[in-house]
Amino acid sequence: MADHLTLFLFFPLLVALVLCFVPGSRRQWIRLGANLALALSAVWAFALLARFDPNGDFQFVQRLVWIPSIGAEFHLAVDGYSLLLVAMTSLVGFLACLASWRAIDQHVKEFHILLLTLQTTVLGVFLSLDALLFFVFFEASLLPMFFLIAIWGGPERRRAAMKFLVYTVAGSMLMLLGLLLLYFEHARQTGFFTFSIPALWATQPEGQLGFWIFWLLFAGLAVKVPMAPLHTWLPDAHAEAPTAGSVYLASVMLKMGTYGFVRLVLPTVPETLKHPGVLLAMSLAALIAILYGALICLRQRDWKRLIAYSSVSHMGFCMLGLFSLNPAGISGSMLQQINHGISTGLLFLLLGLAYERRHTYEIGEYGGLFGPMPAFSLVFLVAVVSSMGLPPLNGFVGEVRILAGAFEMSVWWACWAGLGVVLTAAYLLWCYQRITLGETAEQNRLLPDLSPREWAVVLPLVLAAIGLGLYPQPAFDLLERPTRQVIEKVRPNYYAQSN
Repeated sequence: MADHLTLFLFFPLLVALVLCFVPGSRRQWIRLGANLALALSAVWAFALLARFDPNGDFQFVQRLVWIPSIGAEFHLAVDGYSLLLVAMTSLVGFLACLASWRAIDQHVKEFHILLLTLQTTVLGVFLSLDALLFFVFFEASLLPMFFLIAIWGGPERRRAAMKFLVYTVAGSMLMLLGLLLLYFEHARQTGFFTFSIPALWATQPEGQLGFWIFWLLFAGLAVKVPMAPLHTWLPDAHAEAPTAGSVYLASVMLKMGTYGFVRLVLPTVPETLKHPGVLLAMSLAALIAILYGALICLRQRDWKRLIAYSSVSHMGFCMLGLFSLNPAGISGSMLQQINHGISTGLLFLLLGLAYERRHTYEIGEYGGLFGPMPAFSLVFLVAVVSSMGLPPLNGFVGEVRILAGAFEMSVWWACWAGLGVVLTAAYLLWCYQRITLGETAEQNRLLPDLSPREWAVVLPLVLAAIGLGLYPQPAFDLLERPTRQVIEKVRPNYYAQSN
């Protein structure tokens, strides 16, 4: 029962269905039920993590007949990479729900039902080993997030929600075309129709068809990452979303894009990836995201938009690692995706707690918070140092691995990415200095510090940041085989040449 992925996947959705029959007036019971369900889901995920064998490939496999006429199966499994994402999603989902205990006081029942539904759809993306099932969950996750922004967001919530939906649906349609091209090419080569992702890895289309498949998949996934110039939906969505929505977007949903690159792009079109023009385009796109996002952050006066644009920069680092096409870059990118989920999730949670007290995102409205809120300020410092990639916290190891992978491909890649590291430190330290240091503004002198519930919200991510920073080896052990799988597809002779 503990490793039954189907039950684990649909457990939040089952609880959401139960909540449908609870009267909306029973707000505390609804909050308690949703939080208990997501807490149990998080414990369940870490139990799977404890039972996982790092030396194995896909584990806890479940395959059921779904649409046999087209070769689609309900196929679930995890490897070390997807299991880390599942564990992070489960933890962040619970913390986002707990952080909303006081923040959401309208349509409480509907909010928690959507949050539980979102949890199932996102987990489905990371658990699917069937490309069509992956796409179904990928698309299904858009609807609960759309409603979370449109109903519980800020003044411009409807415009931001519609922009989020239009961008992501348009990208998804292009991705579906790429998947169908890959599907039919596999059938042409083998005579067998299947959406099985491991089977599609063996297709490896070349020439013009390989370019079409790559760019269609790229278009759909790059919107989700997001990569400039396809990122413009993200700041608006973050700025208007409730705290739980922002946490989900930054910590989890952006990783659906990078996860898609690892699962569907790198292993299926390796020859296209190695084309000099494609590598140049990908490196430029990643470096532009790194530098552009950081420079925009330096000019932000809105705390929430600053963190939103920082995600554009940080995810650019993850993409640069993936397209380094070497073990250091790819494993560093995988780990940095987890690190970004921890650090940026913590930043958005802290921002939400500050907003509950002051009801503003303007950085200039804060100042000197270290006086009335020392615990908050210390946790904020942990989040900033983690996001900057400084030792001994989690962001350091992944960032170093990515830079090492970039250096192996090109000295210039590493140099420009290094400039991004400097700019990241500049805008984060500037933000921290303006918010917590200096003379305490009059309107901030009586602000309460972290309550026990708020400590419960932030402490797990603080411990995760410290733990991964001090001892990242267990995570690298989990990522070793997924990294090797990708490298054996994109550079088959890499390990032989290294030896």
